[in-house]
Amino acid sequence: MSNLRTLTLAGLLMGLVVSFCPAQEVPAEAPPTPEERAARQKAFMDKIESFGWTRQGTGTLGSIAQVNIPQGWRFTDGNGTRSLLELYGNLTGESELGMLTTEGEGPWVIFEFEDSGYVKDDEKDKLDADAMLASLQEGQEIGNERRREMGLGELKLLGWAVAPRFNDQTKNLEWAVRVGSANGESINYSTRLLGRSGVMKVDLVCTPDEMTTLLPQYQSIISGYQYLTGNSYAEYQPGDKVAKYGLTALVAGGAAVAAGKMGLFAKLAGFVGKLGKAAILLVVGAGVAIKSLIGKLFGKREQI
Repeated sequence: MSNLRTLTLAGLLMGLVVSFCPAQEVPAEAPPTPEERAARQKAFMDKIESFGWTRQGTGTLGSIAQVNIPQGWRFTDGNGTRSLLELYGNLTGESELGMLTTEGEGPWVIFEFEDSGYVKDDEKDKLDADAMLASLQEGQEIGNERRREMGLGELKLLGWAVAPRFNDQTKNLEWAVRVGSANGESINYSTRLLGRSGVMKVDLVCTPDEMTTLLPQYQSIISGYQYLTGNSYAEYQPGDKVAKYGLTALVAGGAAVAAGKMGLFAKLAGFVGKLGKAAILLVVGAGVAIKSLIGKLFGKREQI
């Protein structure tokens, strides 16, 4: 509504200016030539290449873990990941440790570590998909208020593409949500890899059409991930820090949400022409409101 009022006021002011000023013809800007478009595209891709990429072997995720680099994919570390996300107009933090993507403007697999402590898996048989979806949607409504203040378009959580499920063998929690925006719909496939001192958050960003093709590759990437010695879930020792939330809260963003972190990654148009390829929804919100929501929905965890 505030934007509408601003536009209306601007229109009235423009009307006054037109009333007192002679009409002037504004020359139309000439569209870029094919050569100019090609030059811009090359400059954009050269910028991405400058972030530094490894195309074989393993990618090191800080001092926490490593991941195999599949054939046809490339890896950049936390600095390169933040630079790429910022290039597309995204907010970043300090938790990004790396990204895998294909050449060109391929899908993103983003790795972030949340040093929340050891997350107990005692909720593995109590995951209520309907309740979690409702809480995510409520959180996103709060987040949309913040997005409107920032002049950003709203996001809508449309439902599960894959309901939350926990693999007791690998200690992985995974789910996928359908996210809608003015630019269309995207799939955000999320995996949480439990570790000794926290959780590695892995998110695949792709379109619905890409999901079927990419999912086997994504699962292969997850299989090629491993915590470095001393960091695995099985290496927990009494006295280690324990997270104040469980598996249910991980779906809603865990500590990142409780801290009010901006968890949106959205590919913006720029001059590349790929409008809103995808958006990762980790529940976008504002500090106190989100803390209240998490506390109300999931409560706090006790130390072991």
